[in-house]
Amino acid sequence: MNSDRIEDPRIELRSDIVDDGLPAPDDSFDYVVSIHALPAIPYSKLVTVLGELRRVLKPGGVLRLGLPDAEKGFNAYLRGDLDYFLIPDEHAKSAGGKLITQLLWYGYNASLFTADFVVELLQSADFREVVPCGFRETASAFSDIVELDNRESESLFIEATK
Repeated sequence: MNSDRIEDPRIELRSDIVDDGLPAPDDSFDYVVSIHALPAIPYSKLVTVLGELRRVLKPGGVLRLGLPDAEKGFNAYLRGDLDYFLIPDEHAKSAGGKLITQLLWYGYNASLFTADFVVELLQSADFREVVPCGFRETASAFSDIVELDNRESESLFIEATK
């Protein structure tokens, strides 16, 4: 099931999670996957949104997050590894310009993430078990939870249990 605030025939649950929550009853899903969506959420709303994702999970359900990893970007910047960045030279030539443009993704991203910060946010949203995972690797019993994983080189993946 796909959820988003945009109008699209592929969207089954249309709503703005920040303002309206999700149009699903409590304890509805075995697992929820969010890939590169949380960066659009302002910092002040992150725990609220994670709490809403937790609400729709069944007891023992799993949330899988794929997020841009700011630490990977910082490390590439410090190494001077311009090839790491997805930003073309016509948008930014310097390592710093590429770093900032990629982390903010041209102004789309309102929040940045490192693995330890995501663990902290998930714990604040009352998830009980938080496990960093690799690309296409899960700590859960749901093998298909990794099917939406993408952007391996720039992402971190974390699962949390309700």
